[in-house]
Amino acid sequence: MFILVADDSPEMVKIVSAYLKKDGFTVYTALDGEEALDIFYQKKLDLAIIDWMMPKIDGIEVIKTIKAESSLKVLMLTAKSTGEDEFLSLSSGADDYITKPFHPQVLSLRVKKLLGLTRSLYVRDLLIDPANLKVWKEEQALDLTKKEFDLLMMLVKNRGSILSREQLLVGVWGMDYDGVARTVDTHIRRLREKIGDEIITTKRGVGYLIEQEN
Repeated sequence: MFILVADDSPEMVKIVSAYLKKDGFTVYTALDGEEALDIFYQKKLDLAIIDWMMPKIDGIEVIKTIKAESSLKVLMLTAKSTGEDEFLSLSSGADDYITKPFHPQVLSLRVKKLLGLTRSLYVRDLLIDPANLKVWKEEQALDLTKKEFDLLMMLVKNRGSILSREQLLVGVWGMDYDGVARTVDTHIRRLREKIGDEIITTKRGVGYLIEQEN
């Protein structure tokens, strides 16, 4: 698959290109908006990664032009990070938006998601990659143990439903586990310390759940 990477920083172009090539993509590069559009018109592309602040033609105008003439997927890459910036980016046609600095694996995952190559998912501000047992919070990789990851995934898969300690024990530790139910509480506490207190809700005397988002 063919990806355009356009950024006025040669170093940023080099870094992003290296990760994409490692994942097997063919990469075309541009250092300004005019060059980016030239490549768009000349090459068959599957995705464009466009920096906002570029010389000659800025990223917003590049995206508007691309979207006016094609259905090409576009990911905006920028140092701008306010809500207004995100709104302007997405309303101009960007399919996704990622701020600098970013974790390269998060960028790679978002690219694959836009291209339909992964089953990654979002829960609040968490980005979860089930295939590789990885979780990011606001672009930062989290160091979860296997049990913590399995616990999180069981709650995610049953989102909106309260799971008792016994259900979580069987689902995560297995039928043969001979430990105590309070093991679940300990792992939930450690998981919350890493992902944030707001993700998992406690229903006292009943169990735990991740609420459905409206």
